[in-house]
This record gives sequence, C-alpha cells and structure tokens, in this order.
Amino acid sequence: MPRVDVQIPTSEGVSNGSLHVPDGAGPWPGVVVFPDAFGLRDTMRDMGDHLASLGYVALVPDVFYRAGDWAPFDPATAFTDQKERGRLFGLMSGLTNGRVIADADAYADFLLARPEVRGTAVGTTGYCMGGRMSLVAAGGIGDKIAAAASFHAARVAIPDDPNSPHLAADNIRAAVYVAGSIEDQGFTAEHAELLDSALTSAGVPHTIEFYPGHHGFAVPDNAPYDPALAERHWEALRGFYAERLLSAG
Repeated sequence: MPRVDVQIPTSEGVSNGSLHVPDGAGPWPGVVVFPDAFGLRDTMRDMGDHLASLGYVALVPDVFYRAGDWAPFDPATAFTDQKERGRLFGLMSGLTNGRVIADADAYADFLLARPEVRGTAVGTTGYCMGGRMSLVAAGGIGDKIAAAASFHAARVAIPDDPNSPHLAADNIRAAVYVAGSIEDQGFTAEHAELLDSALTSAGVPHTIEFYPGHHGFAVPDNAPYDPALAERHWEALRGFYAERLLSAG
C-alpha cells in the first residue's frame, strides 16, 4: 500500500502528514487519524497502513505542527522524565478546541479534495488525546464527518467543564463509537453515562463501551498495549465504517 508524505494547509500554517492509500483501484472513503499525545511517528504510520488495508485512505496529521520541528517523544519516558513531561504537556495545552476544530476542517477538506478519496464526508478515529480530538472535531465541523471513533480517550464528558466535547453533541452529524479503558479516571462509568445522555438527547447514533484493558491498549508502542484488544478495535472500526462511512459516499 502506498504511503505518501503530504503537506496539509491549515489556517495557521502547514501540517506535515502521512497519507496511506489502499492497493487497487479507488476512489475510497477517507479517514483522519488523530494520534495520541506522542504525535505522528512510525507507530501511527503503521496504524494508517492498517486502515488502508481495510479499504480507506488514511491521513495521519502532525497535530503539533505549530511547534515546528519538534523532537519525537519516547513513550517509555515521556511521562516519567520531568523535562519531557513538561514539554509534552506544553504541546498538548496548545490544542484548544478552536484549534482542533479549525485543523480538523482543514484535514477533512484535504482528504475530500484528493483524487483517491470519494464522498462528501470522512471518518475519524483517535487515541488517548486523539480520541478527544475526534469527538471535538465531530462537534465542530458537522456534515464533513460521517463516523467518529474514539479509543481510550479522557476528558470527553466532564461535568462543569465548558470545553468538554459532550456539550457540542447537538452539533454532531456523525455516528459515534467510543471505547473506554478500565481504571481510567479520565473516562469513568459516570463520564460514560453523561456522554450517553448528551448523545441520546441530541439524537446521535452511538455506541459506548469499555474494553478490559488499560489506557493505551490499541497503540503498539504504548506500555498497556494489548494485541487482542487492538484486534478487537480494528474489527470495531471495520464494522463501524462499513455501516456508517461506506454508505455516506
């Protein structure tokens, strides 16, 4: 499957991303992959390849492009090394909801303009930080997203948080799939109930479930990675996109 380095124009610069195209004759539906807090790297490119193998053109953007040529993080030490932790949280703090929405709009437009991509809407998926971004994007760019997935994300339904993605449920036009992780204070059963209530009230088709793994179960270079749960997540995406994204194009 072809893997192409691309430059994605945004309202604040250019994001250097990775485009992953299925083998064979297209066009195919497009999917934006929002990476976890460690950003665009080989693991995320491999996940883009996997999505391409399922029949989707996957775009993995550098969500930290505003920082310029930032040094890669080592997932094994990014949270334990004080200096690296500070650098990581500094980059994350720059991704306000407004910026996430503006960038997501640019990513979707970039995909939809590609000759390899068909349809008028894309899918999204995201992991940890990227899982939250996937839902923020769905609440921000409306009809451009047909299916929004989120895996082991945190802070997607927080009471009294004016930036919580669940507050934009009325603006979501996508179907939503959320898979939480166990023992995760960022997305508890109470948070899941709040998210379910918001999506139900807004008439958003959705599935919310918990996988029996810890935060990071779907991403191979994360310590809690679980191959069986990662495969379950791919099968969930396969079914979710087949039902919601293929029919949108």
